[in-house]
Amino acid sequence: MAAPGNDAPTTPSIDDAITDNNLQPCFVLQKGSLRKSERNLSGAVKTRRKIDLSSASPKASEDVEDERKEENMKLRMEAFEIVWSKVESTIKDVLRDINTSVFSEIQTWVHESFNTIKSLGTPDFPEATQSFPIVRDANSKKLFTGLFFTKNMEFVDDLLTFEELGKHLKSQGCHVANLSSLDFTTKNGIGGCLRSLLRQFLMSTLDVTDMSILASWYGEQNYANPVVVVIDDIERCSGSVLSDFILMLSEWVVKIPVIFIMGVATTLDTMRKILTSNALQHLCPYEFTLGIPAERMDAIVKAVLLKPCSGFTIGHKVTVFMRNYFVSQDGTLTSFIRALKIACSLHFYMEPLSVILRECVLEEDNWELGIEKNGLSPELMLKYAFDLPSCQSDEMTEQTSESLAQAFSELKRLRNEWRAVVLCLHEAGKGEKVRLLDLYCEASDPESYNKRKAELDKDPDVPPSGPILIKGHAISEAIRLVRDLSTAQLGKLISIWESLTTGTEVYHRVFALKLLLKMEDGKSSKKDFTVTPK
Repeated sequence: MAAPGNDAPTTPSIDDAITDNNLQPCFVLQKGSLRKSERNLSGAVKTRRKIDLSSASPKASEDVEDERKEENMKLRMEAFEIVWSKVESTIKDVLRDINTSVFSEIQTWVHESFNTIKSLGTPDFPEATQSFPIVRDANSKKLFTGLFFTKNMEFVDDLLTFEELGKHLKSQGCHVANLSSLDFTTKNGIGGCLRSLLRQFLMSTLDVTDMSILASWYGEQNYANPVVVVIDDIERCSGSVLSDFILMLSEWVVKIPVIFIMGVATTLDTMRKILTSNALQHLCPYEFTLGIPAERMDAIVKAVLLKPCSGFTIGHKVTVFMRNYFVSQDGTLTSFIRALKIACSLHFYMEPLSVILRECVLEEDNWELGIEKNGLSPELMLKYAFDLPSCQSDEMTEQTSESLAQAFSELKRLRNEWRAVVLCLHEAGKGEKVRLLDLYCEASDPESYNKRKAELDKDPDVPPSGPILIKGHAISEAIRLVRDLSTAQLGKLISIWESLTTGTEVYHRVFALKLLLKMEDGKSSKKDFTVTPK
């Protein structure tokens, strides 16, 4: 904040400041005319006065504006926290829904394996209290092992998946311990693995690491539920330590019915390279496959960028950059989500109007109310809004909050129409692996839109051309697939399109297409049943 004029006696403006101070009492008396009688009775009484910014010094106006900008920045950061929290929770819900089916499959397999182990016989009290394992035959040393193929070169994407898997199995009554590659290091040896198991199952840290302690603990559980050990990424584990761990647990299967779930990022050959042949002989493997990263990416794009999750979305250039980084350099959802968070924070930091997204998340659809509590003057906020390219491209005669509210409402409607078309294209190309992220990149390209708009301005009936239909592009591929469908297949696709476009104008066009298809199908049916007279 700049220092007041009377704090700098050597400045040239001091005479002006003195003059202002001499005039100040007149100004106060003039504004306080309603309380003039009170001043006559007690002339020294100080009263609060309302400063008219139009007659105040420019420096005072600037100070007030700076305070408003600071308040706006504070509100923007608060809005960012609210918006990103919504985006993050949406992503977690999407990934959890994707994993639900495979989690249920694993849960069923775990209980079936547990019943098989129990069929070998449950130890009686004397056997259970002995401090050494029980081996009845070769089958009693088999460890049921679920190989969870994640199809990722980077395990970072699957940390949350294995955490959620552990929670799911616990909710179904299983005793679960989640181990990582850090528990299988040459430095810590097999003692590190066992120490981690005891800490998670017994909920305490013990100096002594002995399997008999774990066996005694499980005996207290009445042998009622399976014991599941989840290892998130075996390819990062020490092969010798993991092999010794498997051999040790195989000796205690009857007393402790351990069932393994191991994360494998690549192929089954990895197991043969990491584990010794002796350890492999004790495993009874069963394969489970998680959805590939591209499928999970499509689900995230649909839930976060296409659907009205938080009001925040990203433009063409940012999307292309993030897509290319995901495909060619890193390939992990975690890095994509981190980049999305950076883009989101940068948007809130640079754009004063971003504070309005707080109302979008909290479902407060009131533009004028948002203006009053965003930390900036309504005039300045309207100026920011009408400086946006989307407002400049349209001819708005009146630059008011009402016209801007109408513009936002229209933008929301158009966005819904655009979203419906993109989802329909994705549904058409899904079978041939047309990715939603690729469609999003192409559909959000403003150059293609501007070129197409210019073509339609010249001739409304001109067919689409240019980059949008280049062979090999996602949109072109989706359109080609629609053209190649049979009548029956097209009918099924249109039914799906109807559900995707409900509540939009696109729905009416889809419905018209459905009627046209029925008419054509009816004509062909009549033609097939026509009897030619002899």
